[in-house]
Formats: sequence, C-alpha cells, structure tokens
Amino acid sequence: MAPQVILGVSAGIAAYKACELLRRLTESGHRVRVIPTPDALRFVGEPTWAALSGQPVSTDVWTDVAEVPHVRLGQGADLVVVAPATADLLARAAAGRADDLLTATLLTARCPVLYAPAMHTEMWEHPATQANVALLRERGAVVLDPARGRLTGKDTGPGRLPEPAEIFSAAVRLLARGAAGLTLDLAGRTVVVSAGGTREELDPVRFLGNWSSGRQGYAFAETAVARGAKVTVVAANVALPDPAGSRVVRVTSARQLREAMLASAAPAEGPPADALVMAAAVADFRPAARQEAKIKKDTAADGVPAPIELVRNPDVLAELAARRAPGQVVVGFAAETELDLAESRAKLARKGCDLLVVNRVGNGLAFGTPDNEAVVLGADGSRTEIAKGAKDVLADRVWDLVQARLG
Repeated sequence: MAPQVILGVSAGIAAYKACELLRRLTESGHRVRVIPTPDALRFVGEPTWAALSGQPVSTDVWTDVAEVPHVRLGQGADLVVVAPATADLLARAAAGRADDLLTATLLTARCPVLYAPAMHTEMWEHPATQANVALLRERGAVVLDPARGRLTGKDTGPGRLPEPAEIFSAAVRLLARGAAGLTLDLAGRTVVVSAGGTREELDPVRFLGNWSSGRQGYAFAETAVARGAKVTVVAANVALPDPAGSRVVRVTSARQLREAMLASAAPAEGPPADALVMAAAVADFRPAARQEAKIKKDTAADGVPAPIELVRNPDVLAELAARRAPGQVVVGFAAETELDLAESRAKLARKGCDLLVVNRVGNGLAFGTPDNEAVVLGADGSRTEIAKGAKDVLADRVWDLVQARLG
C-alpha cells in the first residue's frame, strides 16, 4: 500500500507553495491527507486542497467524530509534513497544544515529523521560536532551517519557505528511513559540508576551475538533514537549489572556502561542529597575480601570452584536521583519474583526516553525474567499498561511518 502522508498547512502566505508540494507527493504515488489550520484556509481554500489530494479536508475535531479523526489520522500516518510551519504553529506544537485537528494529529503521530518553517526574519530569530525549534528537534522532529530570500513586502532575509522540490526530497528521505526502521541518528549533531569547485581568477573574465557541480556535497547535506543534523554548506560556485534545511555560505575561491570552513567548524559563538565533510573540489594552485584588465591576445608577442605563474593554495583539509576540536570527525575526498590505494593511504596519513573518500573522476565519471562510487579509507586501517549508485546512497554510507566514530 502507498505510504500515508499528512500534509499540515498553517496560516502563512507561503501556503500557496504547499500546493506544489502536494502535487509532487500525489504524483509520486503517496496517499496524502491535507489538514490545514482554520486560518490557513484564508490563503488557500478547502476546495483546492480536496481537489488536489482527492481526500476530504477538515480543520476541526468535530467532523466525522465517529471515526475519531484527531487520533486515527496521526496513528495511521507514515509521515507528517507541516509546510509552511509558522511561528505560532511551532509554538503550539512545542507546547503540546491540541487546538485544532492539525495539532491534535501532531500529538498522536508516532511516525517521522517534518516541519518546514516560513515567517519573517525577526520571528524566526526570536529566542522563543529558536527555543521551540530546539525542543522539537530534541524530541526527534526534523525542523528545516528556512531559506534566505524575499519575504512578504520588501523584506529579505532568512525565513522564506524552502522550495517545494527540496521539501519533497527531504520528505521522501524521511519516509525511506522510517520504512527501514532507521532512527534520526544525527539528531543534535552539527555538521559542515563543502561542495562544488573553487575558481581562481586570472583576470576579470577568466578563471582556473574544475568540473565539480556540487551534487555530491549537496547529497551529503540532504542526507544529513534527513538524519536529523543541523547542516551548514559551504558552496563554491554551485548552481543547484539550496538543500532544504541547510544554511548555505557561498564562496568563490579556495581562500574564501578556507575562511568559511574554519569559521563554521569552530564558530565564535556556540560549540564546534561534530563533523566536517570536505566534498568540494579545491584548486591546488592559483595565479600569483590577478590581472586588473582582460588579458588580450593582440598585446602578446606573436599572439602567445606570457606564462602564468602559479602559487600553491592553502591545504584546507589538512588545516581542518590539524585544528579540529576534540571528538570532531573530519572526512576528506581524493578525486583521482587513476586509483592507487597505497598512494591514497599515504594521502590519508598526510592530511590527518579520519576518513578519506577515494573516487575516480574525469571522462564522464563523478563530476556532474547523478551517481558515484568510491573506496572509503579510515585512519584506523579500515576500508569500505561503495558500489556505483546514486550520490545520496554514497553519502548515507559515509554518514554511517561518521556516526560510528562520533563520541
């Protein structure tokens, strides 16, 4: 039987985006029952939810009383998604209120629960909201961090509902983990993931770079969110939608990536991250000097440009490993055109990380593709083969290895 999903909708302007999320859930074969709060119907009406879901819609516990909906709906659900989750809804859920059918369902649900918050920045950042979010996460719910962007009116900042496609992706991952009986084993953990490929400027229009798309790094972020972690992504020139629930820091060069990773690994306020994954492809070299004007071929002798002097970039992975906090797990990547595991083991020792993910790249492999394969070498002498498959599968396997090493 198809999984039963409860889609809760609270009273925020982003309620219209839940229609797209509902479409994705139903078209992928899920049975979806929409439970809006009474005020949510001011934004999207009951006929719309009923037509899109093919299920009856109610907001109170007095409809179909004989079926005891305020208990049965939660008991029979495989997943509850609340999108948007307003500050008011989060507060009522954290307090254990049962003011309407949605909050009553949240109290009776014993399946994974996913909240996708949407509100103004000031409301999201208020200590009361942050305390409610922390409490819900402590109880095992997955609360996505909102996206940054345009809000109601002219306001901009964190508080925007993540894109429906990203919420759908998080929901599907939670359903899969629930069906497999897997727990949110990274709940309460903070992880930092780098993704993409750095670029080193030659002049205002050219750069030295690589083919990394950021897909593997984003897969690490998405799977960590589904396992309950609080995730920061340091994204180098990635053109993908932000992974739902992650804080994204955008960088361009290797030196910018270094600064962002060090700051996220050991923030000035708060405890250090529990795990670092360096999935980004970082340039080993950069031009010794950036030209202020475009390098033109007609200014060079015989049309041949002058040689470009290169200097080494900082070794970000080695520095993170050397400066890591006690108990912090550091994962590195070794992208190779030819695999030499003896050389990779030497690299693992040289970098000082706990795990090194070794994979072949180039000629249609890894970069920009939906799949990947790797050998994961551990500082403890372990070796784990990960067969070719989807990048999120590889990410989950690596998180299993990380989780086993976390104190």
